[in-house]
Amino acid sequence: MKILAIDTAAALCAACVLETDTDEELSRHVLDLGKGHAEHVMSVIEGALKTAGLSYEALGAVAVSVGPGSFTGVRVGVSAARGLALALNVPAIGVSTLEALGAEARETFPGRALLVALGQRAPNLFAAGFDSEGRVLLEPQSQSAEKLAEWAFAENAVVYGVAAELVAAAGSPALDIQPAGATADILTFARLAAAKGAGSEPPKPLYLRAPDAAPQRNFALPRKEG
Repeated sequence: MKILAIDTAAALCAACVLETDTDEELSRHVLDLGKGHAEHVMSVIEGALKTAGLSYEALGAVAVSVGPGSFTGVRVGVSAARGLALALNVPAIGVSTLEALGAEARETFPGRALLVALGQRAPNLFAAGFDSEGRVLLEPQSQSAEKLAEWAFAENAVVYGVAAELVAAAGSPALDIQPAGATADILTFARLAAAKGAGSEPPKPLYLRAPDAAPQRNFALPRKEG
């Protein structure tokens, strides 16, 4: 089966095609955008398919990063994946950024518990904890760097991810850390989706806290008298 994987949760707009029968990556197309994923996601997908010499009809499933990450980016990727899956009548499979980074971290730190930590502000980081087999020890959540450092120290966990240094700075300097990017390699999402298989519900964004920008409240134009 051929799986198309999409990731727009961070700065990258990425797509790849995985042949699950041979575990071979057939193609990939990646742009480092920062913003503007909505304008480019379909061309990135089409670029990956063109390189692989495939049509949309050759796909057996669509995998997508459900975050956490950029609110807008996550929505773009999930919407694209669900739309394609519906049009092609194939499953859409969601994979979180945290579990994808956790899978990559296990290759570097076999046999260790792991804390994957994302974000740029110590009071509100995104994180999840895993044992050495990938089982969830700490459910995905938004938590302070201090609390996450306490958990990592208690579990003797390696802190992995873009916020690893923030966690270490808030806790014990003895913590083992490994800084990494804000998202995993696109092939990791494809492989995890292949292992998970289709779920009972379509993927949806993994939001661990409210958006930074909120609509204005109690705002109204003054009434005209008379």
